[in-house]
Amino acid sequence: MTTPRPMRADARRNYERIVATARTAFLEQGPEAPLDDIARRAGVGAGTLYRHFPCREALMEAVYSDDIQRVSDLAHQLLEDHPPGEAIRLWMREQVGFAIQKRGLTATLKAAMDRDTTIFTLCKQILLEAAATILKAAQESGDVREELQPRDLLLLGQGVAVAAESNPEAAERLITVMIDGLKPQS
Repeated sequence: MTTPRPMRADARRNYERIVATARTAFLEQGPEAPLDDIARRAGVGAGTLYRHFPCREALMEAVYSDDIQRVSDLAHQLLEDHPPGEAIRLWMREQVGFAIQKRGLTATLKAAMDRDTTIFTLCKQILLEAAATILKAAQESGDVREELQPRDLLLLGQGVAVAAESNPEAAERLITVMIDGLKPQS
């Protein structure tokens, strides 16, 4: 097995621009957004897009996995910057905000991709590991209930996002109730 060569700086920038542009295009137009339009909007040629992403599914997977990685990275960053109880509260707020903001895009990408793909499984694992890390720290500090499981955090965040989608003004209230529910019972 060979390790892929690192990307040159310009290739990395092109890759990142394509992913960011595709995220917007998929949100606006759905998974059938024209790839040539994405390349043009990203300021690259079609050949550059196809060199990085040989098919539409590869581009959709890159957008989805990039978003998941950002949510995961945030959990770790918050633990470095804040006490565990505050970190988990901030992460849950961000997770819900992300889910509300990206709900249409995520649902579209997940529906268009095979749910049994390696990338979907990997993204699920990345999120569960982030949830486990931040939950364990908050449980050890006594800031959240001991019986909570990592998957519970993801389900709670998704549930609040779904509920707030049709009632955005309720989002903050629901997030507060959810976060209060994480606290140990006295």
